[in-house]
Amino acid sequence: MSIARAALLRASRSQFLADQFRSRAFGRRAVRRFMPGEDMTAALAAADEFSAEGIGTVLTNLGEQISTREEADAVRQHYMSLLDAVRERGLPTEISVKLTHLGLAVDVGACMENVRALVAAAGAAGSTVWLDMEESTYVDATLALYRQLRSDHQRVGLCLQAYLHRTPADVESLLPLAPSIRLVKGAYREPADIAHARKGDTDVAFVTLAKRLLDHSPAGAFTVLGTHDARIIEDVREYAERQKLPARAYEVHMLYGIRAAMQRDLARSGTSVRVLISYGEHWFPWYMRRIAERPANLWFVVRNLMA
Repeated sequence: MSIARAALLRASRSQFLADQFRSRAFGRRAVRRFMPGEDMTAALAAADEFSAEGIGTVLTNLGEQISTREEADAVRQHYMSLLDAVRERGLPTEISVKLTHLGLAVDVGACMENVRALVAAAGAAGSTVWLDMEESTYVDATLALYRQLRSDHQRVGLCLQAYLHRTPADVESLLPLAPSIRLVKGAYREPADIAHARKGDTDVAFVTLAKRLLDHSPAGAFTVLGTHDARIIEDVREYAERQKLPARAYEVHMLYGIRAAMQRDLARSGTSVRVLISYGEHWFPWYMRRIAERPANLWFVVRNLMA
């Protein structure tokens, strides 16, 4: 892991830096590259625009590590309101949630109740709930919760991180469930005995895992490529074509504000694309992880400092 990336990931956990950055005008300007605004209205307006172009969306209200059940209940109610708005507008929109935002570290049972309510509401609206993956310490609890949900609901998906050494075994254990998996590279700071330290190793793991999931597409597995890496996307697309898999066997999910032209090119080529739109006041940890994924983006922040 590069020194710059390690420093950015450490900074993402600093409440002092979060307070300072969020209070500065340059900070709010800088984050607009990656999110349309802090409130639900801005996120829905962006989803409307993508829908008009034939591109689906996934919305997430930023936040994690809440400390009380009351906070978790408020997050659930917020997402219920979001799902109501999505249904009323007829948007091709799904939601993605962090389990620590819904109380995983406070009360596992209450967290399950919150997620079940969201999955049921989304399913009734013909939509899907994605469970984000957080630090490695939460992987086992997240997998356990996903397995319970999958036994009752089809429209629930799980994010897995390619850089974790354990992920190939996790994929194998989930395949009998015909899972919906959004594969990402991984954005948290993890030690070398838990995660690949080199980008090249993570890239190889990502492609290998994606192909393994696609091999199980005929048995019901659904694969999402959560990456902006054009080379990886093309490699996996070519593999799917060689295997004569239908276009519905996989999707590409990309972040709002990153490689927008490629998002549209992929959609025009017949690939199903969704844009992940994040919003909310608690954006600092998420924003720093986005910068850490590509430290060259620091120059973008520096330019906003000078503006």
